[in-house]
Amino acid sequence: MTTTSTATVLVTRRLAPGVLERLAAACEVVHHDSEQPMPRAALLAAADGCTALLTTLDDIVDDELLDAAGPGLRLVANHAVGTHNIDHAACAARGVAVSHTPGVLTEATADMAWALLLAATRRLGEGERLLRSGEPWAWAPTFMLGVELAGTPLGILGMGRIGQAVARRAAGFGMPVSYHNRHRLPPEREHGARWLPLDELLAGSPVLVVTAPLTAGTRHLIDAERIAGMPRGAVLVSMTAGVVDEDALAAALDSGHLFAAAVDNFEHEPAVPAALLAQERAVLAPHLGSATVRTRQAMGDLAVDNVLAALVGAALPSRFSPPPTSVPPSSP
Repeated sequence: MTTTSTATVLVTRRLAPGVLERLAAACEVVHHDSEQPMPRAALLAAADGCTALLTTLDDIVDDELLDAAGPGLRLVANHAVGTHNIDHAACAARGVAVSHTPGVLTEATADMAWALLLAATRRLGEGERLLRSGEPWAWAPTFMLGVELAGTPLGILGMGRIGQAVARRAAGFGMPVSYHNRHRLPPEREHGARWLPLDELLAGSPVLVVTAPLTAGTRHLIDAERIAGMPRGAVLVSMTAGVVDEDALAAALDSGHLFAAAVDNFEHEPAVPAALLAQERAVLAPHLGSATVRTRQAMGDLAVDNVLAALVGAALPSRFSPPPTSVPPSSP
């Protein structure tokens, strides 16, 4: 692919091995080679004059950053499937396209949802902490009893690619699956699941996995009232920041209404609510849903593909078209 040698692309984070070589061969690359986010002042300075920004969820793309980049900016390529860090209206007003990395992280994230579900239902975090503490323990018929998944109804909130992958895996456990989306899927994409209204889904889901994207309409959709509408002793797994009210989740664990919960993606990362950290029945992961070597390389490659396409005016492989209810960006 031929590109203009005058193009400059800012890459705001260290990427998986081998990803940047194609980009560096096509244009000038300014690379923040660190696992830590760029400080805001450094981000604004480095964006000046760039043709594209290859960003992560920690980079707030707003009027300030877009103005700092200047009129030559063509693309914000987000290294994520979500784009809640980006002000889409501000990008559209300047003619700046937005891309993301859907599809390539589906299977890894669905695997992680099931890992968290198994850890929460079988109390693996508690068990490991007990062993590492050195406290005396002994097997007993009533020792650390968990929840069995085989045959248990599973609810899925958000039946996109990841939700569908979670549903496919449920067949191996013999779990009947129900789901809620804004719109019912065609039968061939339901994987045997049935659509239900949200409150009916919650009431019938002793196990719930949340994969719905964060929008203005889904922020804190699962609040204290809706958690109270789940069966007592239910287990909730959250794979999407902001859709589940984290304070309400901690309170439901504290009261015993929920048996356990697991969270992989937090609303104000890297901060985790102290109330959740204090819960023994909360399994907490540091945003590991897509964290496999193969998936992170695929995400990086797709982000680079979008940048290379933008540099030559070609169609973007994974352009993002925001729904009408997309949320403005907020600091992590």
